[in-house]
Amino acid sequence: MKFMKFNLACWLCLALELSLVPFAVSGQEAGDARESQAASIPRTADGNPDLSGIWQVLNRANDNVLAHSASDGVPAGLGVVIGDEIPYRPEALPRKEENFANRETRDTEANCYLSGVPRITYMPFPFQIIQLPEVTTFLYEYAHATRYVYTDGSEHPEGPINWWMGDSRGHWEDDTLVVDVVHFTDQTWFDRTGNFHSEALHVVERYSLVDATHIDYEVTIEDPAVFSRPWTMRMTLYKRTEPNFQLLEYDCYAFEWEQYYPYPGL
Repeated sequence: MKFMKFNLACWLCLALELSLVPFAVSGQEAGDARESQAASIPRTADGNPDLSGIWQVLNRANDNVLAHSASDGVPAGLGVVIGDEIPYRPEALPRKEENFANRETRDTEANCYLSGVPRITYMPFPFQIIQLPEVTTFLYEYAHATRYVYTDGSEHPEGPINWWMGDSRGHWEDDTLVVDVVHFTDQTWFDRTGNFHSEALHVVERYSLVDATHIDYEVTIEDPAVFSRPWTMRMTLYKRTEPNFQLLEYDCYAFEWEQYYPYPGL
């Protein structure tokens, strides 16, 4: 009887050990997969992920960063805001509603002004990243916009300064380029529906190279004058790999938008 109890106890221990093996193997495989993925990412001479190339989004965030149904002239979109909610302060909501009612004339895009950060990233135009050790340059097809992200350890200049594209200072956190952006004008919007911000806007972008042709783009928005808490958008940037693909000349003319990007029904 004692022998049977001993055997039973041994079998129970063995079964427990064997049940843990798949988890250990799975953990090992996951670790190996992460290492393999990191090793496959193209890198610059200084060892950082190489973000150079021409990129573009495949979403409808420029129409509306929140999930929305199709309407007159506007395709449906899944939305890019985490939680699908923008936490406006109650006193800021009337401005949002007023913007929406006057979107045909007030939107910076409708007036061909620079669209600001982060909106210029998810407009329906490609943009090019040129990466150097101390500065990363963003060239946008839309309105010939240019943006410099300084990664030389320098600080933001003293403000306040009203810039359409803000001032960008970046640094690397492991394999992610983190860009801190301040000094904005309050004239730009997040999309065509009138989601807006004040001059106190603070943007933190995170560019994480998933593989050679995909960037995980995450941006956190903070503006205590308009929002009750920070909120975040996330999307994928796709590398354009067609032979000889390049940015083209695009001069924005306000009268074009009424014909090609109608606002009614948003």
